[in-house]
Amino acid sequence: SIATKRFDAQTGADREVQRILLELLNQMDGFDQDTTVKVIMATNREDTLDPALLRPGRLDRKIEFPMPDRRQRRLIFQTLTAKMNLSKEVDLEDYVSRPEKISAADIAAICQEAGMQAV
Repeated sequence: SIATKRFDAQTGADREVQRILLELLNQMDGFDQDTTVKVIMATNREDTLDPALLRPGRLDRKIEFPMPDRRQRRLIFQTLTAKMNLSKEVDLEDYVSRPEKISAADIAAICQEAGMQAV
């Protein structure tokens, strides 16, 4: 990750990551407020981000994408399997009702893997 909290870098790779972060922060500070440049970043580890990155004026808006709930999981499974020839033995509700927290990407991987194994 290029935006992790800074620490006492021990290796050349750590120092390089910190140089990249500093350059990113400098570039973000160089944008005019009225510019049409939009910076979009994504992480699944917000707790490791450097606080300087989250300072007002740099990243001003946070949009969270939580794990899908049961209804959303059902819709994702239905959408991803709509063009698949599913066996009558396949009950999507069995997968939808499982208690594990899975992302839409996880569901896509499950459907893709199932399709590959069916071939």
